[in-house]
Amino acid sequence: MSTVRFPPVLRAAVGGAREISIPGATVADVLDALYAAHPEVQAQLVAQNGELHRFVNIYVNDEDVRLQGWLATPLAESDTLLILPAMAGGTSSSR
Repeated sequence: MSTVRFPPVLRAAVGGAREISIPGATVADVLDALYAAHPEVQAQLVAQNGELHRFVNIYVNDEDVRLQGWLATPLAESDTLLILPAMAGGTSSSR
């Protein structure tokens, strides 16, 4: 099983866990299992069209999956996934 780590913004959706172990041969498999166990996570990460929001970043062992095989990226049992939804913020000024 791969370890999936969550930033504070997602922890409430997984019962407060910092990380959980989830089986899957690819990133897509792990996400599907995660959504089945914790549907609240899917609501935060997936757009109405069924695809991940473009602001969601996923890393496998600190490597961005966009630079690998995206959701088809294969996983080993010792791999760690980190799911990071980008945070909006900052200030705006009007001139």
